[in-house]
Amino acid sequence: MVLLLFVDLDPDLAALRPLGGFFVLRTGGEAVRPSATLAQAYAEPVSEAHGDDLGLRVRKVADTLRAPELRIAASVAQQGLAARLWSVTLGCAALYGRIPDLAPRLLHWDPDGSAPDDLWLAEVRSLPADPATVADAVLHGHLEPLNAVLGARYRVAAGLLWGNAGSALAGAARQLDRWARAGGRTDAAAGARTLTAELFTHPLLAGTGTFTATAFRRRSCCLYYRVPGGGVCGDCCFTRAPRSSPRAPSG
Repeated sequence: MVLLLFVDLDPDLAALRPLGGFFVLRTGGEAVRPSATLAQAYAEPVSEAHGDDLGLRVRKVADTLRAPELRIAASVAQQGLAARLWSVTLGCAALYGRIPDLAPRLLHWDPDGSAPDDLWLAEVRSLPADPATVADAVLHGHLEPLNAVLGARYRVAAGLLWGNAGSALAGAARQLDRWARAGGRTDAAAGARTLTAELFTHPLLAGTGTFTATAFRRRSCCLYYRVPGGGVCGDCCFTRAPRSSPRAPSG
């Protein structure tokens, strides 16, 4: 991996702010909904004390997209959250040389918020930015439990969800690369590309598609083409939306 100058995380993660959108992470202060952590969202069965946050998010996405099936909304919701997690992690790795501890119990979430997902980190704890630590934080800490719940509740294929994870990772890396190159941050661009390439060798991502530099072609489909007015995404396994197949391949 390209070595970056070590700069420890500041309490506000201020270096992420110029990237905007998916990269910014709120820290400190008060959470929008202090009881809604991602740990609770991933828990099964649903807690009576905290409600069905994951179900609320899926229904909100379904209503917004007018999705004909909840599994489509579950796929889109999962990819959106994966994009947020990858963006924050890659951004910190590239700009600080460290990542924050994104343990689900520390990461609060407003499932009724708009896109991109509104996340709030209760405490900024610094971790190394090596591929193994990043994989533990995002793949094992978040996406494995999230995918398990969505697969069980909405019958979304595992291959599709891991394809979403790969697509979200590549998308975050591509956006970060553009920003870094435009600002003359060649060190950050090179570090992000190298880290992303190493993450794609992880067993959970290695079969999701082909990653070259910042380009990605996935082996599955997120099902977005099935929403009214939807089409295929730029990295989809399809070159055009299927006309008669009732289900997209899961990868």
